[in-house]
Amino acid sequence: MYLTRFRINTARLGARHLLSSPQRMHAAVMSSFAGAIPSEENASRILWRLDRNSNAEVLLFIVSEERPDLTHLVEQAGWPTTASWQTYDYKNFLDGLTTGSTWNFRLTANPVHHVRRTPDEIRKRTAHRTPRHQMGWLLSRQEQAGFRILETPADRRVLAQGDEHQLTVRDEQRRRFGKTEAATGQANRVPLVTVTFDGRLEVTDPAALRRTLTLGLGKAKAYGCGLMTLAREGGR
Repeated sequence: MYLTRFRINTARLGARHLLSSPQRMHAAVMSSFAGAIPSEENASRILWRLDRNSNAEVLLFIVSEERPDLTHLVEQAGWPTTASWQTYDYKNFLDGLTTGSTWNFRLTANPVHHVRRTPDEIRKRTAHRTPRHQMGWLLSRQEQAGFRILETPADRRVLAQGDEHQLTVRDEQRRRFGKTEAATGQANRVPLVTVTFDGRLEVTDPAALRRTLTLGLGKAKAYGCGLMTLAREGGR
């Protein structure tokens, strides 16, 4: 497994073109792998995420089984003569995860649930719209995903509810884009709501957490969701 980091040059027209569309960014990421075809369903095995730390600092992270070649991204949206990308062997880090260790984490996800207005209606996938419900989505998945989000000490809580855990949700993005159904050929407008979670966690099941870090968490992985990364306190 490999973890790759690439800084996007936001001053370039090609970068702005990619950043404006999850579909275009997905195609660019998939083009980094010689054996991958952008339209294949198993493309979700390649995870990616954009971290918009500021207007001038946007980082692309990729987790993949194959080492990527981002030459085309450097030429289109980077610094071709002065900077490249960094790819790290992820296996040693994953193998070193231990029960009880604590980490800062970041995750961009598509928090959804299924609802229906009547008993006979087909259940419809719908995005969670409030930070409280978005946090609840992640908290309900933590045990199966191999971690526990740390709780905020009672004397440091400032709200009656909503800050019981060391978890924040930010940078909500709402998009709508065209998608053609493979089975029917019908074109639809697909809504996509994404949010970024930052917080602190404790490892409860290293094997399950390794699966989460390499296979992703939640839906819309092809559109930059599901990739969780860990860092020591004060690290990146």
